[in-house]
Amino acid sequence: MLNVGIIGASGYAGEELIEILLRHGSVRITYLAAKIDKPDNITKIFPKFKGRIDLPCEEPQLNKLLSRCDLVFLALPHTQSMYWVPRILEAGKKVIDLSADYRLKNISVYEAFYKTAHTDKANVKKAVYGLPELYRQEIRSADLIANPGCYPTAAILAIAPALVGDFIERDCIFIDAKSGASGAGRKIIQELTFTEVNENLKAYKINTHQHMPEIEQELSKIAHHLLKINFVPHLLAVNRGILETIYLKLKRPLTSKQVIDIYQRFYKKEPFIRILEEGNNPQLKDVIYTNFCDLGINVDKDRRALVLVCAIDNLQKGASGQAVQNMNIMYGFSETEGLL
Repeated sequence: MLNVGIIGASGYAGEELIEILLRHGSVRITYLAAKIDKPDNITKIFPKFKGRIDLPCEEPQLNKLLSRCDLVFLALPHTQSMYWVPRILEAGKKVIDLSADYRLKNISVYEAFYKTAHTDKANVKKAVYGLPELYRQEIRSADLIANPGCYPTAAILAIAPALVGDFIERDCIFIDAKSGASGAGRKIIQELTFTEVNENLKAYKINTHQHMPEIEQELSKIAHHLLKINFVPHLLAVNRGILETIYLKLKRPLTSKQVIDIYQRFYKKEPFIRILEEGNNPQLKDVIYTNFCDLGINVDKDRRALVLVCAIDNLQKGASGQAVQNMNIMYGFSETEGLL
């Protein structure tokens, strides 16, 4: 039985991790911590877990964490994980970090987008980017996983086969992304209050969002060429889910069916990727509360345009579900354990 702990257990991603791990037959949650006013049973924070788990949630204490856990999930705000990761790794434990602290290999880019100095540069080099469909082999032997961001997960999975197949123009990538309000976390922010979000839709951080360099880093690696994208995120008046519409230019004439065939071959062994039939596109309600990534493929031959529509749950495949998928790979469990 694998003993796991969660730091950041009181947030949306922490709550989702608890929910998934309680369904997992090979895992035991042995430690829960978060930034809270006073220690309390996790069932007082989330009454839905009553009768399913009986653990206190407290301010994180390193000694307790290390003595009780083999693996630690860090579901912390960006810039906070870099304090914990070196201390946990030095004790011989493994870490799956859901923040952005270890995703970007260029430290200066991280510091520019996250407005803070990085204090653990050595482990940035060791971290494996936790996108199983592209890095499964590296994940198997990793001690530190940099769990991908929600927007990047959808974008990279949607675009990767087209770059590998080299049938799109690399300088013409436009991503129109929409996310539910839980993507910003549980912290209280005026723009995320009910009256601000309800019956509203707005674009924000156009080509300046902190997930943009993450998408560019991974797509550039796939293309073996430095890529620049156009990325426009939107705040959608729903609790959870991400829908991205991605506009690409074809290098050569292809039909929707031909592109669908390419994508089906690329992802044929992937348990959480679903390529939709021609003429169909995903909706949020098809993927929320699941770890699936659904992809719709549309070609306009007259305009040589490829329009991809990708849907995921930002708290599952975009965060906690993917983190558990990575854990399953690291420890040799069935990749779908706890997720299907």
